[in-house]
Amino acid sequence: MSRFALPLGLACLSLLHAAPAATWLPSVRRRMPALAGAGDPAHVALTFDDGPHPGSTPRFLDELGRLGAHATFFVLGELLERHPGLGRRIVAEGHELAVHGWRHGNALIAPPGRLTAEIGRAAALVREVCGVRAAWYRPPYGALSLEALVSARALGLRPVLWTDWGRDWEAAATARSVLATVTAGLRGGATVLLHDSDHASVPGSWRSALDALPALVERCRLMGLRVGPLRDHGVAASRR
Repeated sequence: MSRFALPLGLACLSLLHAAPAATWLPSVRRRMPALAGAGDPAHVALTFDDGPHPGSTPRFLDELGRLGAHATFFVLGELLERHPGLGRRIVAEGHELAVHGWRHGNALIAPPGRLTAEIGRAAALVREVCGVRAAWYRPPYGALSLEALVSARALGLRPVLWTDWGRDWEAAATARSVLATVTAGLRGGATVLLHDSDHASVPGSWRSALDALPALVERCRLMGLRVGPLRDHGVAASRR
């Protein structure tokens, strides 16, 4: 059967899927500062991906509480479904929940229609379990296909990537390497990507981010920068 014989909805999804963008590339993010998360020059947005996980996320929440800092947690639907209490704790302690998809898959190789279903399912679960409406979507690997972009927008989610990361998912990462990588070009308006889970990376890799967190927050504050979630970052969230 030709594409033109498909029902209109499926044909549209096929066309959307055919135009992916490798938005994780630094050159692309530099040309699209809003997508990268560039915000208030007096603020740094602290974000975490790939949770919630009972073996690691509570440690990040404890440390953030000790530091008096808040963050945005991009959660995977499959993990939130298994650990709803952690999602509720994130919200109860003043942090922000956002959507990272249902599973940690690459949008650029997903069959047409899957992303639309999974982003919607994850956003609905955040609202059902935690009583809040997510404002942000970050695709796994930073791979944002046109289908994902259109689907996120239709759900009132604003896609956002990062301006700085710690490469904390690597086997050789240490607290010192994570801090050095993040702060090499750190400036006001940055959106920092770290991971509160090793769900999609080397086992135990989250420890390097956790150990680097106090020094990172201190560095930001010494620079006169406030640290907080994306909702306070001056990048307007899209709402329906």
